[in-house]
Amino acid sequence: MNRLSTAQRAQIIGMLVEGMSMRAISRITGASINTITKLVSDAGAACAAYHDEHVRDVKAARIECDEIWSFVYAKEKNVTRAVAAPDDAGNAWTWTALDADSKLIVSYLVGDRTSATGIEFMDDLRGRLANRVQLTTDGLAAYLEAVEGAFGGDVDYAMLVKLYGKAPGEESERRYSPAVCIGAKRKVVEGKPNKKLISTSYVERSNLSIRMGNRRFTRLTNAFSKKMEKHCAMLNLYMLHYNFCRIHQTLRVTPAMEAGIDDTVRDHKWIVGLIDDYLPKPKKPGPAKGTKYAPRKSN
Repeated sequence: MNRLSTAQRAQIIGMLVEGMSMRAISRITGASINTITKLVSDAGAACAAYHDEHVRDVKAARIECDEIWSFVYAKEKNVTRAVAAPDDAGNAWTWTALDADSKLIVSYLVGDRTSATGIEFMDDLRGRLANRVQLTTDGLAAYLEAVEGAFGGDVDYAMLVKLYGKAPGEESERRYSPAVCIGAKRKVVEGKPNKKLISTSYVERSNLSIRMGNRRFTRLTNAFSKKMEKHCAMLNLYMLHYNFCRIHQTLRVTPAMEAGIDDTVRDHKWIVGLIDDYLPKPKKPGPAKGTKYAPRKSN
C-alpha cells in the first residue's frame, strides 16, 4: 500500500491547522481526499491520547472557560428535514478551559450546553489542575452545578455575565455578526476571587483563534463537518498544535512551555511521529491461505 512520506503528511497537517479545507489541500498537494480524511482521523486519535496523558498537574492561577458554537451535518433547525441525518447532527458546542497566564488550553469537550456536559467538562478540568485556582465562566447556568460538583469549595469561582444589544444602525431583519456587548456584571459564586481578575477575554480570544484556524468552524460556508467523529478529530489536532507547536506572539514560546509541561517547540513532523507511535505497527504479510509454507533452511 502506498503511503505518504513524513514530509508530505507534515505539510498536510500544517495546512489543516492553518484553516485550509481538505479539498483545497487535495488540489494543492495532489493527495487524495480519502488519504487526507484518514490522516485527520489518525491524527485526532493520537493527539487526543497525547493531550490526555501529558496535560496533567498544570500549575495555574487563573482559569477562564467559555463555549464556542459549531454544527455537524446540519444546523439544529434543519435537522428534522435533513436527509439521513445521524443521531448527533445539529449543534456542537466546544467547551474550553484556558490558563490565562500561559494561554494553555487545559481542557476541552464537544457536546451540548446541558448540565450533563458541563459536569463532564469540569470533572476533566479539575483532574488536570495541580492547585486551587480562580475560575471565571460566563453566565451559563449549567456551570453552577458543574463547578460545585467538581471542585466543591476548593475554588475561587466567579461568573462574568455579559449584556448584549443591537449595534447602532443595525437592521433587524438579518444579522451576520455577533450582538454588541453593552455591559457586564461580575458575580462572585464561591470563595474569594479577585474581582479585578474576573474576565473571560483570553478564552474568548482563544476561541476566535479556533474559528480562524479550523475550517470546520468557519461561518456561512459549506465547510462544516458531516460526522461528529471527524469534527472532534480535527479539533484534537488543532488543540495539540496550539498547545505544543504554535509560538504565542506575546509569550514568545508555546503555551505548553510557558505552563512548564514541555521544554521544546514542537513541529508538524513531531505530530506525524506521534501518529506513527500511536497506530499499531503493520504486520508482515504471511503465506496465502491454502498454501503450504516451509521456512528455508540455512546451509
